[in-house]
This record gives sequence, C-alpha cells and structure tokens, in this order.
Amino acid sequence: MVYFEKSQPAPECLEIEKLKVSGTYNCRNVLFRLQSDFKNKCYICENKGLTSINIEHFVPHKGNVDLKFDWNNLFFACSHCNNIKLAKYENIINCCDPISLINERLRYNFDAFPFESVHVEPLDQNADTIETANLLNEVYEGTTIMKTLESANLRDKILDEVIDFQVLIRDYVQAKDNLMLRSNLLPKIVGHVLKSGYFTAIKREKILKNEFLKNEFIQYFD
Repeated sequence: MVYFEKSQPAPECLEIEKLKVSGTYNCRNVLFRLQSDFKNKCYICENKGLTSINIEHFVPHKGNVDLKFDWNNLFFACSHCNNIKLAKYENIINCCDPISLINERLRYNFDAFPFESVHVEPLDQNADTIETANLLNEVYEGTTIMKTLESANLRDKILDEVIDFQVLIRDYVQAKDNLMLRSNLLPKIVGHVLKSGYFTAIKREKILKNEFLKNEFIQYFD
C-alpha cells in the first residue's frame, strides 16, 4: 500500500444516482476517475492493469446510502482483494489520508527463493496498522483453496517484477564508472519506485533496507 491522492470534487453523477431508487455508484465518471487516482492499480495489493475491477467501499456501507455514494469512500480494487476484505476488515489504514503516514507503518518482507512469500509486518501497535497488515497477509497468502491459488499467481507476478527491478539495481550499482549507462538505467528504476508502478511498496522496501540505494533513490518516491 502507498499513499494516493483522491481528486476533488466528487463526480456529479454520484449525487444524481443517490437520489434514484435503484441508483448506482458504478457510473462512468466514477470508474475513470478512480482508475486515474489510483494509477490503474489495486490500492491493496498494488497489482496493475487489472482484468477484474471492483469499485470497493473503504468503509462497508451496509445499506447506508450516504456511505454507499460517498466519493471519499470509493476505492479502486481487484476482485481478489475486495473479496478477502469485504466487511471483515473495517478499520484499515486509509491510504488516501495524507496524514496516515502509511509508508512508515508497514514493513514488506519478500523472500524469493526457494518459494516466494510476502509477509507484512506492522511497525506500530495501532489497531488500524495491525488490521491492515493482517489483511495484506491474507491477500498474499490466501484464505480459501481458490484464494490460495490466486495468491500464488499474484506472488509469481511480484517475483517477476522484483527480479526485473533487482537486475536494474545491480546494473546501476556495478556501473559506478559509467555515467552514461547509469543515466539510461535511472528512469527505468524510477519507474519501478513511483506509486504508478507495480507493487511499489515491496520495491521501495528493497531500497530502504540499503543505505546506498536509499541515498540514491528515496528522492524519487512520490
């Protein structure tokens, strides 16, 4: 999870649909605004270019019309994450809150070999931090047989992304005397650590754990 800024004001269609007996929050402007705000990626797992998109209620509306059509309560998610979260997790960190300091409250541990695994560790004892870590761990490990298979596919994709990222980092470090090569590698590395990239939080953790890499690239965290 990384911080995303929600665009304002709310799409006009939400107020119109809210007044209807069978109104829907799933209107065109809402979908495309969410896609843009969340960089076309699921706000929970950070997979990108989703083939199964859900408009997710950050706080479960449970029939509350105001919550159901509240622009600030609508998030961009994949079906895998949304189906795990549902109404089970009602107190996670709001990644659209600029004072949530989400980047300082979770640690992502990714082990690639012999079997890839992701473990998210809470860095404080706040209830929303712990609940967010629990949700993310279920997302990356699965909760049912089907979800376990989906999680394995997700981890495979993370592995491919992290390997590509680490190759770029290795080449950058080894090219210390080749400024031209470094200048060519830099935008590729930056593309991986921007919030618009795949699995940004996991890749940023790789940077933050190494003092040299941190000094080189933390300036590009957006």
